[in-house]
Amino acid sequence: MLTVNGYAKQVCSGLTRREALQAGGAGLFGLSLPGVLAAEEVAGAFQNGRAKSVIFLFLFGGPSQLESFDMKPEASSGIRGPFHPIDSRTPGLHISEYLPQTANISDKLCVIRTMTHPHNDHNACHYIQTGHKWTRSAADGGDVNARGTDWPAMGSVVEYLSRRSPDAHQRALPDYVYLPNRLGVLQGLERTGQHAGWLGSAYNAFATDIRKRNAADNPYFRDCTDAELDFRIRGLATKEEMTLDRLNRRSSLLQQFDQANRDFHEDHQYKNYDRIQQRALSLVTSEKMRSAFDIQQESAKLRDRYGRHLFGQSTLMGRRMIEAGARFVTVCWDAPDGYSWDSHRSAHHLQHHLLPGFDQAYSALLTDLEERGLLDETLVVAVGEMGRTPTGTAAWGRGHWSHCFPCLLAGAGVKGGIVYGTSDAEAAYPVDNPVTPEDLAKTIYWSLGIDPELFLPDREDRPIPIIESGTPLKQLFG
Repeated sequence: MLTVNGYAKQVCSGLTRREALQAGGAGLFGLSLPGVLAAEEVAGAFQNGRAKSVIFLFLFGGPSQLESFDMKPEASSGIRGPFHPIDSRTPGLHISEYLPQTANISDKLCVIRTMTHPHNDHNACHYIQTGHKWTRSAADGGDVNARGTDWPAMGSVVEYLSRRSPDAHQRALPDYVYLPNRLGVLQGLERTGQHAGWLGSAYNAFATDIRKRNAADNPYFRDCTDAELDFRIRGLATKEEMTLDRLNRRSSLLQQFDQANRDFHEDHQYKNYDRIQQRALSLVTSEKMRSAFDIQQESAKLRDRYGRHLFGQSTLMGRRMIEAGARFVTVCWDAPDGYSWDSHRSAHHLQHHLLPGFDQAYSALLTDLEERGLLDETLVVAVGEMGRTPTGTAAWGRGHWSHCFPCLLAGAGVKGGIVYGTSDAEAAYPVDNPVTPEDLAKTIYWSLGIDPELFLPDREDRPIPIIESGTPLKQLFG
């Protein structure tokens, strides 16, 4: 029996989580707060999740709801858009004519039509990937690049908890992987939301680094050669093999140098660097990692099914990563041309590249996962950071619109063939069942067996909730 805040409470397993936090913070039982938190993380994470892994397909720029999964053929001519709806396997769901393969497997997925938030620009990529609003002020001068004070990405939280799980010593691959490159890098940026932020750079994603041919190139819009698709982590895997003896000699010299520095600098940054170096050394010597990143092990037929464009091959690589054991893989469709899904100018790229490319890769992924027996244990999320304005231009470009946009969920027990949420007559605002980024983040954490109410220690060892509000959408799971 323990009295906290004036109430005597007892449960069969001892203290509740919040009571333990309060007690740990007060120094009771000889435990520090970080000790209480660490014990909680190990005990709670990944134990009873519906999903063993997550593939997060991030369509950066803001796909149009009215040209994809929330078409309004009865709306006025200035709203409904240039594309025609087609039937799907989901009762009442009509989707774009340029998504025929997805329509044919819609019985495997749930369409959320009512994602919504007030952050109406591309920095919402922080909100969608972390579950936390982007809090910088206008005084920051519009800087869109990641900082160490940002909230950690969901994948970074998964990486952090995974390294503290009972099976951490058995895990040969990083648990957070970002494909085919860091978000924004093809535009010379390092966009927010994808990194570990205040959790520490040791928990950043291991990102591959596929580049474009020249300034005008868009590898998402064309077939890529095998020479281009060099899915390896820059600085770790090299074409010239390094012997273990050479690596060990380098490690010894680095250890001597670093130890001398750590004697003077026992702070968070140096501790993070030590973990990064240890992790990098183990990965560069891992044959399992080298094999997992070799996309040429896949058959030509399967690679064709996914599409030889960058998103298709990256999505296939995402499947290879989770099959090899990674827990959270983000595959981003970036905007190397400055637009892509950010379709201000016209619907031309939507018709010829964006929708067909997504349709091909997404349908191939769900089918491939099912054929391999992985769909029941893999949550597949497909979403952008916002949608597009109900009213279009003469060429059917549309502006930013974060108030109502779609998200697709599949696998890991998600009920297939359903639509969640209803938008108004112009796909402008939710009529019912609005879903926030916090709701989505809590759903993803819950599916992995991570307590959505979990607290993590920040750099000052203060307990911080991984998500501050929202509710997991358990009703979408069977």
